[in-house]
Amino acid sequence: MSAELEDIHEECGIFGVWGHPDAARLTYFGLHALQHRGQEGAGIVSNDHGRLIGHRGLGLLTQVFSDEREITRLKGDRAIGHVRYATAGSGSTDNIQPFIFRFSEGGDMALAHNGNLTNCLTLRRELESQGAIFRSNSDTEVLMHLIRRSEQPTFMDRLKEALNTVHGGFAYLLMTENAMIGALDRNGFRPLSLGRMTNGAYVLASETCALDIVGAELIRDIRPGEIVVVDDHGYRIDTYTDQTQLAICSMEFIYFARPDSNIYGVNVHSARKRMGARLAQESPVDADMVVAVPNSSLSAASGYSEAAGLPNEMGLIKNQYVARTFIQPTQELREQGVRMKLAAVRGVVKGKRVIVVDDSIVRGTTSRRLVQLLREAGASEVHMRISSPPLKYPCFYGIDISTTKELIAARKSVEEIRGFIGADSLAFLSLDGLIESIGLNADAPYGGLCVAYFNGDYPTALDDYERDFLASLSAEDRVRIPKFALDDSDYEGNEFSCQQGLKPGEWPPQD
Repeated sequence: MSAELEDIHEECGIFGVWGHPDAARLTYFGLHALQHRGQEGAGIVSNDHGRLIGHRGLGLLTQVFSDEREITRLKGDRAIGHVRYATAGSGSTDNIQPFIFRFSEGGDMALAHNGNLTNCLTLRRELESQGAIFRSNSDTEVLMHLIRRSEQPTFMDRLKEALNTVHGGFAYLLMTENAMIGALDRNGFRPLSLGRMTNGAYVLASETCALDIVGAELIRDIRPGEIVVVDDHGYRIDTYTDQTQLAICSMEFIYFARPDSNIYGVNVHSARKRMGARLAQESPVDADMVVAVPNSSLSAASGYSEAAGLPNEMGLIKNQYVARTFIQPTQELREQGVRMKLAAVRGVVKGKRVIVVDDSIVRGTTSRRLVQLLREAGASEVHMRISSPPLKYPCFYGIDISTTKELIAARKSVEEIRGFIGADSLAFLSLDGLIESIGLNADAPYGGLCVAYFNGDYPTALDDYERDFLASLSAEDRVRIPKFALDDSDYEGNEFSCQQGLKPGEWPPQD
């Protein structure tokens, strides 16, 4: 992960296999490839002839499954798994997935989820008023309550009704006694891919890198509004809605996905190289070298250096064995954490004009410390180049950018940010440059990407979040974004607060 973007987190990764004699162990390997998507909790549920067996816990995958017996007891030739980040109020095993639901009628089920439901609070209140009892504070449980309360005649009809009731971003993975089911929201915010192994086993995973690690060949990406059902007869694709519009999270390409993953046919490493090359074309500067902020900026820095005709030097070194800076309790300790994690290579940068390429700037404090490190190491000039547009708006579909207050670009101009971080110059990739560099779907709005974090144009209604978000917008934003062009008197307050009447980040935890 890059130093700056460790301030925001993808919420989880999901993996499932059907038809492999050592399914739980295979799921462990798949989740290990997805560990970058969630590092604070993990779980696996296996299916042994209809009997669901689970193990889950807090920590890295290797910590949760530190004993060989924890894998070997998960018998069966089918399994699903989950890695996640904990958010406010959810750092307990009660919220670690997959969840297992045991019913006296209809069979047991397991459920895992990647994303965030924008109407979760409303649905939860309605369900609780009808007598539903929630055992976690995760929005994932909402789907199962909706399925169980549906009066549709078949399970698939009940599932489709539930999927049409929940809003926002989701990739669901369900395990029943007889099938493994994946489902994607109508915009495809989160990725989900289907693969097949040489022995005929089917695999579902958040990223294709997890297919590669278990030797599965990609069959296809699951598309918006689709349901994929895998059972002993093979797989079939169904839909629960025809009201779809691809808007995959652009941060998957910028930062979250592994470089060796492909999303809708676009290789992540190659897309990041194109972002860096486009950034060099848009914002050139006289300098001696290009330096990447390790690790996820390596691809963009490579593209920048090639396009600029400058050497790509290792001017910053990352210590891989230091805890993440975002968990430090004070700003002073957070900045000390940056020094522990990243070091400037004096013998490379001393007396040189350095271009530093990073994914993004969130708060700006990490970027400021990086500039200081390079100057202390003797760099004569430090120029920051960011391979994405300025982050100005929250995400509501599965990334914990929870408030506009914490986003420096929401409060300062590019020149003001440059002054704050102390760089000689600062430039961001343009929105058009980002869209064209990824090159996903030229016919779809914004090239088939969700870019709301950069321009505030959300592809869906914001449901429970909308009132507080609108209150955070400036009058200029409301004019620029037609759907938010409301009278100032309609909303009070000037800061997004996550949910009405709740503290930022308090509810709902995103999975």
